[in-house]
Amino acid sequence: MNSEQIAAALAEFDAAIAKTTDADAVWTALQTLCRQVIGAKLFTIMTVDMINEVARRAYTSHPQEYPTSGTKPIRYDSWFDIVHKAHQTFVANTIVDISKVFGDHETIWSLGCGSVANIPVVVGGELLGTVNCLDVEHHYTPERVVLSKHLEMPAKLAFLATARAEKQ
Repeated sequence: MNSEQIAAALAEFDAAIAKTTDADAVWTALQTLCRQVIGAKLFTIMTVDMINEVARRAYTSHPQEYPTSGTKPIRYDSWFDIVHKAHQTFVANTIVDISKVFGDHETIWSLGCGSVANIPVVVGGELLGTVNCLDVEHHYTPERVVLSKHLEMPAKLAFLATARAEKQ
C-alpha cells in the first residue's frame, strides 16, 4: 500500500466517524481501515479494565464465534508483557505461536486464521484496549507490521469516539 492509498483510506475513516455518534459505526469504520491497510479476515476490539483485571470484547466482525457479551480475565504472560507493559504490537504468524498465548486458537483456526496482530491503544499512558486483526498464516509480514503504525492514531480516535458515544 502506497502513501496515497493510505491517505485515501485515512480520509475515508475520518469522514465515516465524523458523521456518526454510533459506537458500532465507529468500530466498523476502523475495521474497514484495518482491512484496507494491513488486512483482517477476523477483526475484534477489546477494552481493558485493569481495576477488575478483565478484558471485554467491544466489537467483532464475527458475532457468532466471538460475541461482545461478557468479560475474560487478564492473564499475566508474555503477551501481557508485550502489549500491556511495553505497549508494543504483538504479532504471531502461525497457529502454533497463537496457541501459546490464546486458548481459543482452535476457533481462530476454524475461521481460516493463523496469524494475529494485536495493536495496543494507549492514551495518557494507559492501555485502553487492543485492535485485533487476524488473517491467514504468515500474513503479518514485517512490511504489514510497519503499515500497522498508520492505524495507531485512528484507533485512539475510535476508542475516544466510542467512549463519547456511549455516554450519550
